[in-house]
Amino acid sequence: MQMLVFTLAFLAALCAGLMGGFFYAFSGLVMPALGRRPAAEAIGAMQAINVVVLNPLFFVLFFGPAALGLALAVSAPFALPPGEALIALAASVIYAIGSIGVTIARNVPLNDTLAAITPEGSASAAVWRDYLRDWTFWNHVRAIACLVASAGFLLVA
Repeated sequence: MQMLVFTLAFLAALCAGLMGGFFYAFSGLVMPALGRRPAAEAIGAMQAINVVVLNPLFFVLFFGPAALGLALAVSAPFALPPGEALIALAASVIYAIGSIGVTIARNVPLNDTLAAITPEGSASAAVWRDYLRDWTFWNHVRAIACLVASAGFLLVA
């Protein structure tokens, strides 16, 4: 049972860390770069990114820590001291809420709004300005949550 818990925690840490790095790259590199481009160009690029990102590898890495975290939270009480089992549960909840929950509640609706506009439209610059600010803020939250969850998973691995 201890080997199972170690494996689940290690894989969850790896996937959560990769997602944290992915989100960080967007917050620290991609979004600032797009923010320097004309609104129509940036909107078109982000619309394309939002289509391309929906692929099997992304889904495995994005949902993997939640599935692994759930399995870990269920099995950890049988193989770990209570404090470590609580850390495993906390890491799982932090990932689920901070990554998946924020994505569903904040980033996806912003992406849907951006997808509905024409990049060259009269209101596109204002929509882009708000999108860039709000999407990047919530993406920071996702990056931090993923990295905190990854650290938690590593503590019990």
